Formats: sequence, structure tokens, C-alpha cells
Amino acid sequence: MTRTIQQLRGLQLAASDGEIGKVREIYFDDEHWQVRYLVVRTGSWLTERDVLIAPQALGEIDPQSGTIAVHLTREQVRNAPPIETDKPVSRQYEERLHENYNWQPYWGFPGGMMLPPPALAPPQAFAPPPEVTETLASEGSDESSRDRHLRSSAELMSGYSVHAQDGEIGRVGDFIVDAADWTVRYLVIHTGVWFLGKDALLAPGWIERISYEGAEIFVNLPRAAIKDAPEYDSKVPLSRAFEQRLFDHYGRKGYWDAVEAVQP
Repeated sequence: MTRTIQQLRGLQLAASDGEIGKVREIYFDDEHWQVRYLVVRTGSWLTERDVLIAPQALGEIDPQSGTIAVHLTREQVRNAPPIETDKPVSRQYEERLHENYNWQPYWGFPGGMMLPPPALAPPQAFAPPPEVTETLASEGSDESSRDRHLRSSAELMSGYSVHAQDGEIGRVGDFIVDAADWTVRYLVIHTGVWFLGKDALLAPGWIERISYEGAEIFVNLPRAAIKDAPEYDSKVPLSRAFEQRLFDHYGRKGYWDAVEAVQP
């Protein structure tokens, strides 16, 4: 089941001994386009601070109650190292965070995917293989060494412009996340005056590059192709039939065959 950031925002995380707080945004890896953390604003029980919760700690989303089950306790969250979300997240901080929760580190594995993939079972103590341990030691030795691929959804949704091969087409309005494996499937582009307000979906694989200094995203597609693509309606649940039409329009192969092939 896919969810937009707008749909995730405000969902309450329910630990085994009480509510933790509400989702604000996500941190994602712009190299592998995996959600690495939900940014959660705690309630008054923890002085209204932000905490990071990795997908491997998450259970099912209950749309009726607006909650996400979390395989953690409030005490574990209370003991986690504090985070300042207005500053870059360092690898050393991530190491302390993962150690606190006994989470599997995602960095150092082929493809950036945790082994096993994000689970819906309580996290267990994990010892990475030697080659991964060496990677952690080299990457996390300096507090200032940030994970340069870890990015905030709120940052891109704050006005990043999107450019086709032959001109600007709009602004980033939202993300669509696959809650089954917490992969970012699409960026939702608000075209505004460019294409009469039409919303378009762009898969991360179609992005040529991102300029964080200039707050710009460049895609390897012509404007005409994007203008004529199937229009996305956020009020209608995203279907496989719509995705098929979208990928067929661009002459691209769908991601789902590979995903379904590795699912149990």
C-alpha cells in the first residue's frame, strides 16, 4: 500500500506501552531512494522533541485509527540520543541511534538495503559482517562526517523546482512511499502555471541529478512527454493499472516485476 507524505503526516506511532508521537516527515536516502527514518514529534510525555524511527521498527498502519504500530517501548525512545532536525545527521549519530535500539545498520550493504529487508517483527540484536564493520569504522570516525545521501522530504517539498530536458515544469509537492518496503516510488510534481495545475508523477530513476545548492531537480525527459503523461489525482488511490499506463507512456519497464520476484 502506498502513502503520500501528506497521508503519513500526523499518523500516531503506538509503542507497546503508549503513544510516542506523530509523524512529521521522512528522511530518505537519495542514492537508493529508501526511507531511512520517520521524523516523529513526541507528545508532552517527552518534552515535545523530534525522534527518528527506522522502518524496521514499524508494524502495520491502521488507517481506521490513524496509527502505526511500533515494536519499541517509550523507555527505549526516551533513552535514544537526541536529534536536532535543523542540522545534518552524521553517521556517528546514526551509529549511536542504531546501537540504542539494536537496529540493523543499512549502510555498507549492497544496494543500500538492510538484510533482511525492513521487517514487521520486533528488532533483534544484530552483528554485521566484518566488511561492513570496517565500513562503519571508517565512515563514523568523525562526528562531522554526515551521510550526504540522507535527505529530508520537507526540504524538497519547500519549493524545489523540477526541470525537464527543455525547461522548467513545476515544483515538488509530495512523495509517494511504498509502505511495504518503505521505498520512495514517486515524486509528485505540482505543475502550476506550466501545465494548468496538472499533477505529474516522476519516478526517482528518471531523475538525472539534484542540485541541493540551487534547490533544483533535473529529469531526463522532455516537457511534452511529461505534459501528455497520465494525470495523477491524489484523491484516487494509486493503482497498478495507473502505474502501468505511466511507465508505458514513458517507455520504461515497471519496477514491480523485480520487487514481486524477491517477495516471499
